[in-house]
Amino acid sequence: MLRNLDWSRYRAIADSLGEQHLRLAYDRGRLELMTLSLEHENWKGLLRRFVEVLTEELDMSCQSGGSTTFDREDVDRGIEPDECYYITNEPAVRGKNRIDLSVDPPPDLAFEIEVSRSAIDRLGIYAAIGVPEVWRFDGETLRVLRLSDDGAYAEVNRSAYFPQLTISALLHFLQRRGKVDETTLVRSFRHWVREQIARGWK
Repeated sequence: MLRNLDWSRYRAIADSLGEQHLRLAYDRGRLELMTLSLEHENWKGLLRRFVEVLTEELDMSCQSGGSTTFDREDVDRGIEPDECYYITNEPAVRGKNRIDLSVDPPPDLAFEIEVSRSAIDRLGIYAAIGVPEVWRFDGETLRVLRLSDDGAYAEVNRSAYFPQLTISALLHFLQRRGKVDETTLVRSFRHWVREQIARGWK
């Protein structure tokens, strides 16, 4: 954790890191840099592949943003999600190679894989830049949080983007990690999703 950094120094550090395997979170003078573990990357990759299955099988427009740095000088905050997606706002960013939050929308959905503890208020940063939904997963519990009108996140039972899907159903597949290989697991999830669509999912 680096403290007492103004915006220009934060941006200078972020730019100098380039494609280093670190995650940044900046909150009004405090900059946190976190390394990434294999466990963290495994969970992130699995959730990403599940979302890709859902958007493909449900024929939903989607653009992934990965761990893009999203920041806004006017709120003095910036963050790099574990993964993020444009779904509702996909047409607004289609074909863009850079996002400027002064004119472009933030991602609709972001993931936070919390297998190591952050010392910074990451949810507060997401709220400040206006990300509508955040999924938090700690290796055991999956929580879906929606941004309320009061500017705070509230836990909900289902994602606004995948209302057909219960959290318990998704967690069932996540908990099979390590019991079968990832290809088999994603294939079984896709098969299950297709079964649900055949039974009436829209």
